[in-house]
This record gives sequence, structure tokens and C-alpha cells, in this order.
Amino acid sequence: MKKDSDLKLVRSNEPENVHALMTALGRSARQAAHVLALAATDTKNKALKVAAKKIRARAVEILAANAKDVAEARASGTSAAYLDRLELDAPHVDGMAKGLEEIAALPDPVGRILARFSRPNGLVIDRIATPLGVIGLIFESRPAVAADAGALCLKSGNAVILRGGSESFHSVSLVHECLTAGLTAAGLPAAAITLVPVRDRAAVGDMLAGLSGNLDVIVPRGGRSLVARVEAEARVPVFAHLEGIVHVYVDRAADLSKAMTILRNSKLRRTGICGAAETLLVDRACAATHLAPLVKMLLDAGCAVRGDAPTQAVDPRVTPATEEDWTREYLDAIISVRVVDGLDAAIAHIETYGSHHTDCIVTENGEAAERFLREVDSAIVIHNASTQFADGGEFGFGGEIGIATGRMHARGPVGLDQLTSFKYRVRGTGQIRP
Repeated sequence: MKKDSDLKLVRSNEPENVHALMTALGRSARQAAHVLALAATDTKNKALKVAAKKIRARAVEILAANAKDVAEARASGTSAAYLDRLELDAPHVDGMAKGLEEIAALPDPVGRILARFSRPNGLVIDRIATPLGVIGLIFESRPAVAADAGALCLKSGNAVILRGGSESFHSVSLVHECLTAGLTAAGLPAAAITLVPVRDRAAVGDMLAGLSGNLDVIVPRGGRSLVARVEAEARVPVFAHLEGIVHVYVDRAADLSKAMTILRNSKLRRTGICGAAETLLVDRACAATHLAPLVKMLLDAGCAVRGDAPTQAVDPRVTPATEEDWTREYLDAIISVRVVDGLDAAIAHIETYGSHHTDCIVTENGEAAERFLREVDSAIVIHNASTQFADGGEFGFGGEIGIATGRMHARGPVGLDQLTSFKYRVRGTGQIRP
């Protein structure tokens, strides 16, 4: 329950008031993190299960709030791809609840013994999994991110401060109420999952500054401008979630039918997610048989194709690709297509233009597949399967707080295990160091 003083701060968008509010939220989250780090597994699971029930019970309210968000976004001229990420339906809401229940069923990562070894002097040393502390999540559009992130942070013993985009404010607020109801029912502090209650951008600046030392890591979920700002200004570690410049490479040894099925799903199942394919690369050695059917399939399905000269030659509906197209995350029914001179050229293209998110090879040649899996330096590398499997739920993580494309600590879908660090416990019998 917000105090009157807090409500006054919420109503005012003056920078000093936002700063005071964010500082207070940081302190409360730090205190909650200490409680969560020691919370029993059953207690955390109870909070998740109650929250799931609340989401189902308030589904109609959540959908009504989401409809309001969507109407406001549409009136402001928001793109169709953005609206696709924002809009909820009944299965989406039920999916949020199921996600919380799935996370409750997963093993608790806190307190796991990661390694145990003994020294010649008799010391016994354990490496133990511990929570990270307080996580800040800055995200755009997707209301389900609040549920996934809140649940994953809770189960891994971390407090989280959620700063959603203004376009999803009403939806996320109701989802957050369900999460805090679960916390309260389990006897855990409501500040364990905190939602920034103002839309003012000054709140983001305070989070990037670390909330007076109370924030341990930031996870940005959004477009290029958001991630660029976070990486440029953050004074705490960042789990970078860069845009998904995702490639499907059709090798000379690819089965055409399999390639068509994988490509269609990778691009068109949902165009507005970060695992959607944005560039198709086709080996010149199979272009005569594979390129035209692949391009025609995309075009006939309503996907615009921007291609190089060989691609333009196979269908008059193809428009010319520019250099910028190779670095575009369309998040829409648009794809860039290029013919390349074999596996080496495909890997070089991905290294030059990719974002180290997710990349796929379609081939029946095991040696080529292994080379691609070994040499492509992306967080997720796939052989003969859709790139839309780039998802924490599909990995069995029960959801994800994001897909980290950096190389430090966490990489790929950030689930429970990735939201922990570790400490060493050393047991002795009176040893001293000479």
C-alpha cells in the first residue's frame, strides 16, 4: 500500500521528486533482497502459485487494461509490429499464469553446491550459488515481461525493479498487482517486485546511475535506442539484450523442403520477436534449385523481400537491398536475402552484420553443421531448426528475463541459473597460513 507521501511523488513529475521516489524504491528493494536471499523454496513457490491464480482471476481486468494501452498506442501511430508485441489475448494471459507455475516447479537455484574440493592442508571449499541482489529491468511494450521477470527474480532470490514502457503502463500495473498479492500471501516483502509508478524518463536515468548503490545489474529489453542508452550511461553491470539480427543460412547440402519449412517458421510465425529471422543467406552452389522456391514462398506468404542482384533476378516482386538492410531488425514481415559463396562467406557475413543473438544453418552435411555451430560466435547457434526456439521457455528455463548477447556472466536466455552468482564457503579445523 503506497503512503500519501509516495502518492504525491507519483503525481508529480518534477525531477527532484522522481529522484526521491527512485532512491526510496532502491532502498526498499535492497532490504527485500536480503529477505529473499534467505527465503525457503516453499515460500517462494507459494508466492508464485498465488500470483498465477490472481492473474487468472483478474484476466478480464488485465485484458481491459491492455485494450486501453493498445488503443492509446494505435492512436499515437505505433507500428503494427510494436502493437503485436503489446497486445494480449486470453491465451497470452493464461500463458503468463502457466509461466509462473512452471517456474515454481523448477529446482531452486539458490544454495546449490556448484563445486567442492579439498586442499592438502585439510581445508574443504564449496562454491555455492547465491542471488545477484537487486536487478533492474527496463523494458518496452511486452506486458508478459513483467510476469516472467518478476517470477524468475523471485525464485532465484533476487529483488527486481521493473520499469516498463509508457505504452504498456496499464497492463503492467495490473500484472504487478497480481505478483505483489502473491508475495504478500507468502509473507514476503512487496518491495521484492517493485514497479516504477511513474512514466517520467528521469526514472530511467536514476536506475542507470545505480539508485545510490542499491542496484546490482540492469537488463534492458527493447529497441536499439534503449539498449544503446543503457550501455552508454549505466554505472552498474548490464546484461545486454541487443537487437536480433538473426540469420538463416541455407547450405548447398540443405534439403529444400526442410529449408522452406524452417525459414517460414523462423520468419513468419511471429515477426515481432527478437528470434525472428531477418536475413536469409543462400549458398551459391544451390541457388539454382533453392533460391527461387524460398523467395517465392516468402513473397506468397505476404513477406516483403529485399535482395541482392541474384535474388532480384528470380522474382520481379523482390526490391533491391541496401547496405543498411543487412543490419536491420525489421520486426515485421520483411526479410533481406543474399547469395553467398559457401560456408566461409556465410560465416563472414554473420560476423560482419550480425548482432550475436541467434543464427541457423540448414544442411544435411554434418561437417558443415559442426563448423557453423563452432565458428559462429552468437549466443544461440542452431542446426536444422527454427530460430524462434530462441526462447527461455523453449529451453526449459520456465521463461527468461532476456536474451543476453554479451559474453560476460550470462549469455543466451537468462533464466534462473543465470540470475545467480556464487560465493565460497571454506571449512577448516584450525588451520593457519604459514
